[in-house]
Amino acid sequence: MDPARLEAFAERYAAAWCSQNPASVAGFFAEGGSLKINDGEPSVGRAAITAAAQSFMTALPDMVVFMDGVTLDGDRAVFHWTLTGTNTGPGGTGNAVHISGYEEWMFGADALIAASEGHFDAVEYERQLKNGYGGS
Repeated sequence: MDPARLEAFAERYAAAWCSQNPASVAGFFAEGGSLKINDGEPSVGRAAITAAAQSFMTALPDMVVFMDGVTLDGDRAVFHWTLTGTNTGPGGTGNAVHISGYEEWMFGADALIAASEGHFDAVEYERQLKNGYGGS
């Protein structure tokens, strides 16, 4: 994928995460694509990816995902992002979160994500849910 097309894809992907429509996130994945978040089990298929996206959207109804950049690294693309939001979903703490991470994408022949491995500091994310961004 050429750099301009990759950047446009990544911008649309970040917007999908901001949409509160989890199926729009899953639409960036191949039908049998997978999303793995940190050391968790991969969500395989669009229904499972929709559920994974929904969990974040439910916990952080005002979630915004900013694209920090996207690069090509061999046969992978690396999408760097920053997420902000407030944990006001069901059972939420009302605390703000601000966390950065990245996804490593492998694309299929259909130019959709065949596999994504997401990485962020889960311990820091949980701390912020409990204490808020900048809390101790």
